[in-house]
Amino acid sequence: MISENIYPINCHSKADKEALLKQKGIVIWLMGLSGAGKSTLGTHLAERLYQKGFLTQCLDGDNLRSGLNKNLGFSEDDRLENIRRAAEVAKILADSGVIVIASFICPTHKTQKMVREIIGNQDFIEIFVNCPLEVCEQRDVKGLYAKARAGIIKDFTGIDSPFEAPIRPDFVIETHTENLESSLQKVYDFISPYIFYAS
Repeated sequence: MISENIYPINCHSKADKEALLKQKGIVIWLMGLSGAGKSTLGTHLAERLYQKGFLTQCLDGDNLRSGLNKNLGFSEDDRLENIRRAAEVAKILADSGVIVIASFICPTHKTQKMVREIIGNQDFIEIFVNCPLEVCEQRDVKGLYAKARAGIIKDFTGIDSPFEAPIRPDFVIETHTENLESSLQKVYDFISPYIFYAS
């Protein structure tokens, strides 16, 4: 509950900042299983946008857990708080005119709903990075699935903790059926109308 003595301060409007940057502030949220290709797609999308003159910021679970969220564990409550903080940071950045590319598993409908409510529909693009569990396990670049199968990691999403696919994502990309360049182009083409500034 927000205290009655708290008064958020914002020096300039979102529109003012978008006019300064000549771009629309928005959150592009990539969600899917570990190994689905969220971070890879996100970093390449950020590079594509940077080359075209856009200001972006990538938010990734590993990055936030090394700083802002380093005090959080992997309990259900801590995972929810991890995503809540990420969504709040993403909203602040988008309100500053930045194009935010967030890559998080977001395993439950409850989590997905929370993110959308925090950021708001107008500034939020939900992209489901869809990839079958068996393909994600084959990739397993961090060795996490192997550890989960061995019982070393508990409550791992997709193994002994559920993953609920988004109900109505704004866009779906199937990373197991096409290469990175094709996936990147499709995502870029989809988001383009939402980021270009019209004076």
